[in-house]
Amino acid sequence: MRLSRYFLPVLKENPSEAQIVSHRLMLRAGMIKQASAGIYSWLPLGFKVLRKLENIVHEEQVRAGHIPMLMPTLQSADLWRESGRYDDYGQEMLRIKDRHDRDMLFGPTNEELITDIFRSHVGSYKDLPLTLYHIQWKFRDEIRPRFGVMRGREFFMKDGYNFDLTKEDALHAYNRHLVSYLRTYERMGLQAIPMRADGGPIGGDYTHEFLVLADTGESEVFYDSAVTDLTFGDREIDYDSLEQCQAVLEEFTSKYARTDETHDETVFNEIPEDRRRVARGIEVGQIFYFGTKYSEAMNAVVQGPDGKQVPVHMGSHGIGVSRLMGAIIEASHDDKGIVWPEGVTPYHCGIVNLKQGDEEANAACDALYASLTALGLEPLYDDRNERAGGKFATMDLIGLPWRITVGPRGLKNGVVELTSRRTGESEELPPEAAVQKVAEIYAGV
Repeated sequence: MRLSRYFLPVLKENPSEAQIVSHRLMLRAGMIKQASAGIYSWLPLGFKVLRKLENIVHEEQVRAGHIPMLMPTLQSADLWRESGRYDDYGQEMLRIKDRHDRDMLFGPTNEELITDIFRSHVGSYKDLPLTLYHIQWKFRDEIRPRFGVMRGREFFMKDGYNFDLTKEDALHAYNRHLVSYLRTYERMGLQAIPMRADGGPIGGDYTHEFLVLADTGESEVFYDSAVTDLTFGDREIDYDSLEQCQAVLEEFTSKYARTDETHDETVFNEIPEDRRRVARGIEVGQIFYFGTKYSEAMNAVVQGPDGKQVPVHMGSHGIGVSRLMGAIIEASHDDKGIVWPEGVTPYHCGIVNLKQGDEEANAACDALYASLTALGLEPLYDDRNERAGGKFATMDLIGLPWRITVGPRGLKNGVVELTSRRTGESEELPPEAAVQKVAEIYAGV
């Protein structure tokens, strides 16, 4: 992509309505535009990152054996009355009447709809276990939407639902989701800590939230600092192994880490004082086991091995995909702009031409662009007739991890400049070597 042909409406000034860093930088970097309170249009750069996050979530869900599908955004109120949640959910639910005066709603979550699908098509324990998920727009009518995509009314979310014959099987599904979520967040360059949480309107005694530590987080969190030393890394897990998944759960949840709703001061004070931490966190996902709450209410039953009809055990598991973008920026930025982790960057490398129109510089930039593209990488070439300072400021603002700078002076010596956005360090390399180094960096991502 050439920047002269791209739609990137960057802002030079900080928007007055933006209260936190991620909201401010997403507006300034031309990633989103507010359509109405808590609802945003996703402009090309923001949409590109959103798709990258979505793809990582898909890949890790499929790796765990979960099956993708898609459910509608509008749901019948009758299903929610059947589960008993229609009146309980409150004013966050956007209720609608269609032209035939039927009660509808813009789905804030999908437990009822997926349970109806399951009960319509599955009748035997032989079809279990089963986990279905989708990634879809949701709506919750927040009374005070704020903080950009972190607390919007419309949001993009992955929600998955497991159906199992027994509690033991369902808790294995719970553990399997925890493992897949740890892999997902680390691929995005995030450390998301699983913390014991409250079930809220979805319900369930077993539930963990995944929180990214950040000063702007809405949740107060209490944790043992030892949990921040844990990483999943590139280990291979057999998702069918109860023992392996249980071991990961114990490794990542045995040390104290709780949100304020489940905080226990007595237990917290048993941690060595030098390891006690109180901070703020951004919730980026949550997993639930809620047993037969919905299956009993909605008659989602299967025939067991003994021939008797039994309600299935269920859980639901969500990742806030659009919210993740704000969390990544909150965790990875500096005073110049965003600093994207390599795993989620919209473009792998920026190319800056210091003298647009110079025949040799143009040719060198075109060759770099072609070489990177041939290796399966996506460069963003700033070919605008702008001063160098403006080009660097744009690249710093949008946060691409690597930048190749091309100018007549360097080309006379046969080199270009490769710069790391995160460290600011630069080195001069022949163009082919710069391309090779960028390719090697992304080969390990």
